[in-house]
Amino acid sequence: MLGMGLAAIDGTIVSTAVPQIVGDLGGLAVFSWLFSGYLLAVTVTLPVYGKLSDTFGRKPVLVAGVVLFLIGSLLCAAAWSMASLIAFRVVQGLGGGALQGTIQTIAADLYPLKERPRIQARLSSVWAASSVAGPAVGGLLAGYADWRWIFLINLPIGLVALWLITRHLVEPKRTAPREKPRIDWAGALAVFATGALLITALVQGGVAWPWLSAPSLGLLAGAAVLGALTVVIERRAAEPIIPGWVWRRRTIAAVNLSLGALGLLMVAPTVFLPTYAQSVLGLGPIAAGFVLSTWTLSWPITAALSNRVYNRIGFRLTAVLGISGALLLLLAFPFLPFPGEPWQPALLMLLLGGTLGLFQLPLIVGVQSTVPYEERGTTTASVLFCRQVGQSVGAALFGAVANGVLAARLGTDTGPGGGTDLDTLARALDDPASLTAETMDHLRRAVDAAVDYVYLGAAGAAALALLALLTLAPRRFPVLKEATGDGRGEEER
Repeated sequence: MLGMGLAAIDGTIVSTAVPQIVGDLGGLAVFSWLFSGYLLAVTVTLPVYGKLSDTFGRKPVLVAGVVLFLIGSLLCAAAWSMASLIAFRVVQGLGGGALQGTIQTIAADLYPLKERPRIQARLSSVWAASSVAGPAVGGLLAGYADWRWIFLINLPIGLVALWLITRHLVEPKRTAPREKPRIDWAGALAVFATGALLITALVQGGVAWPWLSAPSLGLLAGAAVLGALTVVIERRAAEPIIPGWVWRRRTIAAVNLSLGALGLLMVAPTVFLPTYAQSVLGLGPIAAGFVLSTWTLSWPITAALSNRVYNRIGFRLTAVLGISGALLLLLAFPFLPFPGEPWQPALLMLLLGGTLGLFQLPLIVGVQSTVPYEERGTTTASVLFCRQVGQSVGAALFGAVANGVLAARLGTDTGPGGGTDLDTLARALDDPASLTAETMDHLRRAVDAAVDYVYLGAAGAAALALLALLTLAPRRFPVLKEATGDGRGEEER
């Protein structure tokens, strides 16, 4: 749980300290790579660490991940320029990728099926609390101490986590392999390069350069070529990083696609709801954060209770109920009154978190339970990888949707600051003294419409997840009996 907290808080703690970091190091034009670089490293290394944990065990991979994360944190605190800080954030992300996937896999290794929802719910609570506390802690450290403490604070937490892991984590005994394990380094490099190009194109497209510009098209074309090369390499590899069975097995393929769609739809509230709360409802940053954080209250609760549901009706039907409820709630968002009251989106988020707790956790627990120990790390990593890619796609796609709606609503009437993108208008609405009442109402309605369309897009992602479950997932997951754990005995759930 301490390791999970390290990975979770580091994704958000930097956000409120950007002004202090830029003021000290400069590099305003590239500061977004403080986040993009970390996300990129985490995402593209998930499949690699998943395979390594299946080959060499979870504990050495987790220990290596914590050590690498702490080295990255120490280097970030010593950064002398924006370029060096971005490079060291990538080092942090390389460790964070090991933390995210391996911890989820260890939870499945150590606890029987009936106890996994409780443990996974605790991990979800750590993730939720860290994500919410991150911006507040980052702002306090940057404002009252020094922004470098944002990274130094990881050291005592990480060292305690490392001590607990090395002292108390005892892995189940494994059968020694007949042959010396072979690492697919060519496949790992191909996966890393493909993911790097794809995530860079998705994160920077429409931000650093237009979507139809040479950089975007070049990166996407390069990702396609490297993706094809990766498939060829993995087919020939004796121990591939991403084995073909991850997509040939219906259960795993359905869960991968469903959680990829989950990553897509999660962008709507996490990225756009705070802007809606501040620009349309007129709330301050802290109050806007509370509107979003309500879903972190219900998500772990329904996740912890989900075993009472799936033990009766099965993993697939439980997930179908959860995503169906999420679909209805996302469709309800555009019907909120303008400007409305803060409790209205907060209530929707509270209910949305409850439905997604019923959706995500049964799928993760269910798919982990269909594979033996030596395949569990790869399976878990593939699921988390698809969710991360979904988030990257969602950020790019919904950003384009929001800016397109704003451009259509405002036409040639650019907002103060000379632009019609969401960030420009949000900054303009933060300074109401410079706007007439009529202009301010016009801009607020445009932002409201843009976020409404984003939520409709998120509803479309929920519909895709529902379709994947109904068409690809078997009615009952083929769960391995825990008494054998070798695939010879199965039960359906």
